[in-house]
Amino acid sequence: MATILAFAGSNSSTSINFQLVRFTTAQIAGHTTQVLNLANLPFPIYSEDHEKEHGFLNSLVELKKDILNADGIVISVNEHNGGLSAYFKILIDWLSRLDRDFIRDKKVLLMSTSPGKRGAIGAHEAANKMLSRFGAEILGSFSLPSFYDNFDVEKGIIDVELSKQHQGEIATFISKI
Repeated sequence: MATILAFAGSNSSTSINFQLVRFTTAQIAGHTTQVLNLANLPFPIYSEDHEKEHGFLNSLVELKKDILNADGIVISVNEHNGGLSAYFKILIDWLSRLDRDFIRDKKVLLMSTSPGKRGAIGAHEAANKMLSRFGAEILGSFSLPSFYDNFDVEKGIIDVELSKQHQGEIATFISKI
């Protein structure tokens, strides 16, 4: 039985990426899942001055421990203006300052969604590149376009082809952790 950590790279209380994360983890049977709502974890913009004066927040240290203890990680990133949200970038900045190898050799299912037809693919690609640079092993990749047309809170992903793709990425991820 694997331990899977899951979160969205968003600090919005109404995050559609967090909805996708919750739905995805509900599809994973036989493993322990820990779903974190990062909207509850505010992080200041990274600066060396702030780090020197205040050090690292306890919530950051705990998140790093959760990442270290996980066999696999499910992350869904949101997009702002075609790129990663400032919040997710700040989170990575802090984690990498705490430990440059914070995600090294961790197996990741990387996802994204947005209201638009591209499904936050710009942020998805940027996150893939960034996480890989820090040593993550991206085992699965899924982007859900047009969230409000293709997702129902009670039914999940309602487009048949997208649902099959999502299930396939989950299966690939699970088989490799």
